[in-house]
Amino acid sequence: MRRLVKAILLLSAALLAAGGIKSHACTNVIVTKGASVDGSNMISYAADSHLLYGELYFAPAGVWNPGDLRRIEDWDSGKYLGNIPQVGRTYQRVGNMNEYQLIIAETTFGGRSELEDPKGIMDYGSLIYVALERAKTAREAIDVIVDLANTYGYYSSGESFSIADKNEAWIMELIGKGPDNKGIVWVARRIPDGYICSHANQARISTFPQNDPENCLYAPDVISFAREKGYFNGEDKDFSFCDAYAPLDFSGMRACEARAWSAFNILCDGKFTFVDENGNEVTKDAYDYIDYAMGYDASKRFPLFVKPSRKLTVKDVADVMRDHYEGTPMDMTTDIGAGGNALPYRWRPMGFEHEGKKYINERAIATQQTGFWFVGQVRSQYPDEIGGINWFGCDDAATSYLTPIYACSYDVPECFRVGNGDMITYSPTSAFWMTNRVANACYKAYNIMFPTVDAAIDAWEAEMMEATAKADQEALAIYNDAAGRPRKNLGRNDKARKVADRFAPVRRYLTEFSLSNAQKIFDKWVELEQLLLVKFIDGNVKTQNADGSFVTNEHTDRIPAKLSQPGYTDKWKECTAKDHGSTILER
Repeated sequence: MRRLVKAILLLSAALLAAGGIKSHACTNVIVTKGASVDGSNMISYAADSHLLYGELYFAPAGVWNPGDLRRIEDWDSGKYLGNIPQVGRTYQRVGNMNEYQLIIAETTFGGRSELEDPKGIMDYGSLIYVALERAKTAREAIDVIVDLANTYGYYSSGESFSIADKNEAWIMELIGKGPDNKGIVWVARRIPDGYICSHANQARISTFPQNDPENCLYAPDVISFAREKGYFNGEDKDFSFCDAYAPLDFSGMRACEARAWSAFNILCDGKFTFVDENGNEVTKDAYDYIDYAMGYDASKRFPLFVKPSRKLTVKDVADVMRDHYEGTPMDMTTDIGAGGNALPYRWRPMGFEHEGKKYINERAIATQQTGFWFVGQVRSQYPDEIGGINWFGCDDAATSYLTPIYACSYDVPECFRVGNGDMITYSPTSAFWMTNRVANACYKAYNIMFPTVDAAIDAWEAEMMEATAKADQEALAIYNDAAGRPRKNLGRNDKARKVADRFAPVRRYLTEFSLSNAQKIFDKWVELEQLLLVKFIDGNVKTQNADGSFVTNEHTDRIPAKLSQPGYTDKWKECTAKDHGSTILER
């Protein structure tokens, strides 16, 4: 118990001293082809921030002239950082995926604050989106990120990037060198096929192979720079990136690594299979690492890569992003902090003080302050015009839907469009605001209202899984028809454009599919919010018929026949009786 209290004190002090949580506190899961049902590489990403508005960023492909510049603004604040030269041709990007089925996501680990460079031009968000405009593969993206940061300076703190194309998936971690030393130190590791990875605001790459460029890339000075700064003094083979540049503390385990542990626990059914330092595949119980996840024992770090217990679907990965530690010691639904209706959230700040003692509020994967989230799916069995799907949503993952947006689309849905509302401007046509309305309705009586929302999510995502399978085949037929047509003579300068135009019918079809379904589910969510109001008004629950209509009395169809009043959880009753029982006890 003393160990727990001490750990809680350390975390709370750190959080409160910092003035709260990081602006972006995110979670990623990376799934390789051999670990998925259909041979997809997948990356999930929850962009979590109290200040981030959920919208789907879009940039069409472009052709640029010598001297053209690209403006760089800090993603977190909108601050202008500078301009960099454009390249001759840039690729279309839809959110965090481009037209060549490249996905990039991130989580911020911060690391050593003295290594930040306020004079740098490239922040972590710009590294993502510029790399998507300039790279076709994961390895190219790594090269672009390194070149940009080293050339123009890196503005942000330490970052973990998830990077996947249709063939490979990587985790890359980087940090700056400080205000007087432009550039970054970094390591990138390829995730073994058949395995998965997860990270959540704590650097995870420890020791790494230093003579295996097929599977591990790194800055030539990543070790020597650490020695120079006094972060490391052992043998090269023992060098650990995360221990040198982002030393682990209680908050790194309890508020961050716990989320990666929980993702693994779910997807591996409680058994972590991995390759140990001797090259042997071993299996251990997830709870062998629970003391690490809860911040008690830093020596029990769990592996970077694990093998899931089954082949994973998009739905499997999406549902992991909806986790609140249910069924674990960190389950937020079981204590009085959940209120009378088992609410699996805690409002910020992440720490609180009572009678001189400091405590924490858990930070799960699913959280109220998500701006947008997605599961990016890329598939080598399809041409690029069809293969990439950005399953996209806004706000709290547990109470919001994902809808498929093909990366080849010419446009994005109005409900996700940049400029359709913002964090201080409500828009009735914005998915961010509508999913927030549904989520905030549920927060009032979560265990009573959430099952209705959960059922709507499951029904929609099952429908879309079937619909995308059909759309893939229809698009492939259109693609094959276009590919079989005789080619006209093309000049060198316009060949790429003509070839792209040749497959325009495929892109038009998938654009319409993406836009129409996004609008369809938006309209359903408008109806769902109205249903939540009518069905659960004032703590009552109206009974519905199988067709969704309400059961009315025998005299009129305007008055409900049956109401239930679920009341509060047993934990709430127990605590209320202890706290106020002498006053409210019946005599």
